[in-house]
Amino acid sequence: MTTRATRSPRRRTVVALAVVLAVLAAFVVRLVDIQVVRADAHVEDSLRTGKLGTSTSIPGQRGSIVDSEGTVLASSVLVYDAQLSPQVIMLLENDEKNKPKLPWAEASEKIAAVTGQTGDEVRAIVAAALAENAESQYALLKRGLTTEQYLALRDLGLPYLAVNPRETRVYPNGAVAGNIVGFLDGEGKAQVGVEKMEGQCLASTAGERSYRTGKDGVVIPGSERTVDAVDGGTVQLTLNSDLQWYMQQMIGEEAQKQGAKGGTVTVVETKTGKIRAAAEWPAMDPNDLDASARETWGNQIFTYDFEPGSTFKAITAAAVIEGAGATPLSTVTASSRETFPNGAVINDAFSHPDYNYTLAGALIDSSNVALSKFGEMVSPDVRHDYLQRFGVGTETIGFPNETDGTLHPTSEWDNQSIYTTSFGQHFTVTAPQLAGAYQAIANGGEKIGLSLVESCTRTDGTVVTPDAPEREQIVTPETASQLTRMLENVAVQGGLAEDIAVPGYRVTSKTGTAQVADLVNGGYKSGVYYTSMVGFAPVDDPEYVIVVTLDEPTRITSSAATASAFQKAVTQVMKTYRVMPSSTPMDELLPKFE
Repeated sequence: MTTRATRSPRRRTVVALAVVLAVLAAFVVRLVDIQVVRADAHVEDSLRTGKLGTSTSIPGQRGSIVDSEGTVLASSVLVYDAQLSPQVIMLLENDEKNKPKLPWAEASEKIAAVTGQTGDEVRAIVAAALAENAESQYALLKRGLTTEQYLALRDLGLPYLAVNPRETRVYPNGAVAGNIVGFLDGEGKAQVGVEKMEGQCLASTAGERSYRTGKDGVVIPGSERTVDAVDGGTVQLTLNSDLQWYMQQMIGEEAQKQGAKGGTVTVVETKTGKIRAAAEWPAMDPNDLDASARETWGNQIFTYDFEPGSTFKAITAAAVIEGAGATPLSTVTASSRETFPNGAVINDAFSHPDYNYTLAGALIDSSNVALSKFGEMVSPDVRHDYLQRFGVGTETIGFPNETDGTLHPTSEWDNQSIYTTSFGQHFTVTAPQLAGAYQAIANGGEKIGLSLVESCTRTDGTVVTPDAPEREQIVTPETASQLTRMLENVAVQGGLAEDIAVPGYRVTSKTGTAQVADLVNGGYKSGVYYTSMVGFAPVDDPEYVIVVTLDEPTRITSSAATASAFQKAVTQVMKTYRVMPSSTPMDELLPKFE
């Protein structure tokens, strides 16, 4: 029988044990609450306040740039940089008790076989590092190794060889559209081109891995939190890389043949305003910037403006057709040199007596004097309005560093420029602006804003398209039809008709020969010109506008220098898009009346 005296201590022991167990249970519950139930909140709080924890950034991959068919023009790939520790190499080589399984002389040969170097080159890298610092722990072996090379080096199992991953930008098509695509600097920052223009779509969002550690550096269970990185989106351009390649090769050959400083070709789809080619020479390869002059690293098509010259005589014709009721057969009498009532003196490029020029004839012969007289049929303000309607003074797509050209208000037109503006002087345009002006004529008078970007596809599959381009009926379909008819007559009856003919297709054309400003002495350079030619085809169903320019050609200094390039460009566009040949005859106009 248990006595009262023995029962009392046992009872106290049980009570004490119960209390201890209750306290332990409370601690366990609290610990589970902290480390499991509300672990994420506590970790986030500790990392946010900076009191506890460690976090590391997880980089995302920059998006790709592709052409209209999906051909990759720019992408990011993982490459590897290999480095050696000269000090560890020497320590192992000099350790008599624990000789390495693979001596340095043999190991260096195996390394070289992977990296594409010679064993002597690898050993020389280590020797040079030791000569500079006998305790050197770093010597760059080679940068930009492939994944296959990384795996091969890793399998060598060398303790003094480290291979670190690095993201780099590659351009699989090299210089094809290089001046449009652009490039990144050494820190991965976009400098020019689509890389810069579409930076928001292409940029990745870094992720983060955060955790807490004990004093011994061991990660505390349940404290880890990972936010995945989000890769950049894919930018699809309107460019056709095959057509772009041809145009770059062709304009390079033509520019060099004509002794020009440079040249460009711009191709625009008439019914959509999409830019299908934007080629220039000299071209830049973003993979190897040092292979080209620094001044070619940017883009000339969107950033260089010039006086369009006679190509804008068609815009003066539009103004007088709608503003003064003129027709292609309206006439003025003009000689090759005349002094106007305000004292302005206007000359034609060739000598001729008084001609009774039709409006069509003034365009065919490209008579400055006749166009000046036609221009007098409307006020300067009206002609200024039409220049604005056709895009002068307004940038096209917002390309980085794109210029909007120059269009002075009529209050700044002096006695001479009142007339010279009627034939493309005293204002400047870019090649895309010139293409946009003719796109409106080819499209029945409806001007559609140009576009270079088709879409941005996010990593989750979401496709984001740019706002639809602005559309505006800037002249009536009847006016556009009359302009088209006159411009086809320019192509057929003009002095370059045989040079620009494309068998099977009806084509429009207009040349421009612009003087080049002398930025040092003022005025214009003597005997130096910026030449251009613009047109669209086929006339019976216009599909593509083509603009060709040459910068200061020296073999032929007039716009005739562009004839061969224009003919080749139109021919290639028709082939590339398999455009059906023309099926209706042209309607010939009289250039002048006796």
